[in-house]
Amino acid sequence: MTEEQNKESELKSETEITENTKLEETAAEQADANTAAEETAETDIPKEEKTEAEIPSFTGEVEGTVYTFAQLQAASDDYTDDEFHQLAGMYENTLSRIEEKEIVTGIVVSVDEKYVIVDIGFKSEGIVPVNEFSSKVLKNLQPGDEVEVFLDRVEDREGQLILSRRKADILQAWDNLEKAHETGEVIEGYIQRRIKGGMVVDVFGIDAFLPGSQIDVRPVRDFDAYVGKTMEFQVVKLNMQAENVVVSHRALIESDLEDQRQEILETIEAGQVLEGIVKNITDFGVFIDLGGVDGLLHITDLSWGRVEHPEEIVKLDQKMNVAVIDFDEKSKRVSLGLKQLQPHPWDEIYVKYPEEMRVQGRVVSIADYGAFIELEKGVEGLIHISEMSWTQHIKHPSQLVQKDDIIECVVLNINEDEKKISLGVKQLEKDPWVDLMDRYPIGSTHKGAVRNLTNFGVFVELEPGIDGLIHVSDLSWTEKVEHPNEVVDKGQEIDIVILAIDFDNRRITLGHKQIENNPWEAYAEKYGPGSSVEGEVSKVTDKGMFVKLDLGVDAFLPANKLAEPVEDLKGAFKEGDKVQGMVVEFDEQSKTIEISQQDEDVIKAKKSKKAAPKVSETIETGTPTLGEVSGLAEKLAAIEKESSKK
Repeated sequence: MTEEQNKESELKSETEITENTKLEETAAEQADANTAAEETAETDIPKEEKTEAEIPSFTGEVEGTVYTFAQLQAASDDYTDDEFHQLAGMYENTLSRIEEKEIVTGIVVSVDEKYVIVDIGFKSEGIVPVNEFSSKVLKNLQPGDEVEVFLDRVEDREGQLILSRRKADILQAWDNLEKAHETGEVIEGYIQRRIKGGMVVDVFGIDAFLPGSQIDVRPVRDFDAYVGKTMEFQVVKLNMQAENVVVSHRALIESDLEDQRQEILETIEAGQVLEGIVKNITDFGVFIDLGGVDGLLHITDLSWGRVEHPEEIVKLDQKMNVAVIDFDEKSKRVSLGLKQLQPHPWDEIYVKYPEEMRVQGRVVSIADYGAFIELEKGVEGLIHISEMSWTQHIKHPSQLVQKDDIIECVVLNINEDEKKISLGVKQLEKDPWVDLMDRYPIGSTHKGAVRNLTNFGVFVELEPGIDGLIHVSDLSWTEKVEHPNEVVDKGQEIDIVILAIDFDNRRITLGHKQIENNPWEAYAEKYGPGSSVEGEVSKVTDKGMFVKLDLGVDAFLPANKLAEPVEDLKGAFKEGDKVQGMVVEFDEQSKTIEISQQDEDVIKAKKSKKAAPKVSETIETGTPTLGEVSGLAEKLAAIEKESSKK
């Protein structure tokens, strides 16, 4: 069948439908007339007869003209074939060739409260609910306006043309998004709300996801500030099947900054001063945005002074000038500095802080050996623990100062090469050692409190901060003291004698036994070599026995010096037994007296009795003197011996 025959068949069908419609209308009018006549006659019929008339019956008679289907299909005698085809063509031209599931353009016929009637050029008009139009579009919508709608179905069960404005908008939106994704076109979107990880953006009526990292080149700290804003975006990811759209605003900024970035990288060099914005702050430094190029401002280059955290110096989004310290062309890394824009604080340091000048500073750090004081940013000094007090015994600097304390101190010396300044606190007061000799002359007697006991002696406090040492050998003339606690107790007040003062090392040598006269002078006169003695046994050992003489000093009688050999010394002698003998050795220096009962030793002792020991005219001390250590005493003795021979 040819196309013309098809068109002719369609036209005949439409003509038949139209004629059938007219026949139906005529029949309906006739039926209405009959009904009216029946209603009029009904009023005159009695009730019994009226009941029978209510049941209608079909007699099979048809009123009016009746056409057969063949007659309807037959060619009309009113038109020739040419005229018929011409009319059919004119009618077809008024109809649009449309397909379902496509967007079509229609003309608004009318607008009421519920529907918008749209003519898309089809045989019938379509209706669109008003709620599918935005309030803005609906407000200005007038008959005759062109609108795009989605042809959902050509006919439903009732033969109605089904159109949708909402589906048209959605389909058009996805087409626009696909086009923007392919071409990189910039689109606008409205940020609706904040969600986890980013924002929801309305783009062409479709919800798109804007990641937080894609909002700006700098980290975003206040996401809520962007809600309600209309911004430009670029579609960076599109999945129409999953209805997933990801947009980015950062991509637009980076593309704008790319030219600027290239220009900066080509011209940047060490020594330049550039303006930047604080982009991010970390524990180790600050990242500065130089306009498409990020640089690192390390914490050590923020200030000449001590910085605990970069937030002490800078804030986020702060504009500031920085100096380019270094630029690595390979890695494109830029190292920046802030302190380099300021004069070095150690310039003219001697002028600002001359020695012996009183200054104030803040305690910035405390160590076991002292406290560091910040005099100004980049200039710190050390107060050594030994320079904190003349008198107090400070074991740790925290006993005197605490961190962040503002204290006054004195500049002692400056080492510019090593950038070190020595400070002192005790110099603020008078040095008690200056006139110490006036208060404690050599040989003077004083009272002091036992502050500490050691194996080698006793530390005695003469006044707060002024201590002296009594050597263990200077505690007693007669007793052999193994430990000071045998003689004194901590906190006990004892009498002492000033034996020596070492100003260089700030040491005072004290004596306790020197309070009394040296009994060994009397022992030397009475118990010299060759002297006959008698005493009581005070102690017996395997090597001999100790014999206490009448003046109270112990003499030692060796076992091999007895008159007769004894196998069991402890069995032969007991404490308290009387023993006689002769002094064969007297050593005042080592505080020892040795006696013997053998004849040959007695003869030798008598011969040496004539050489009696000389009495010392100086104050004795158990601590060696510098002369003894250096051998000066032996040299002086040799010189004296030679002069006596002459």
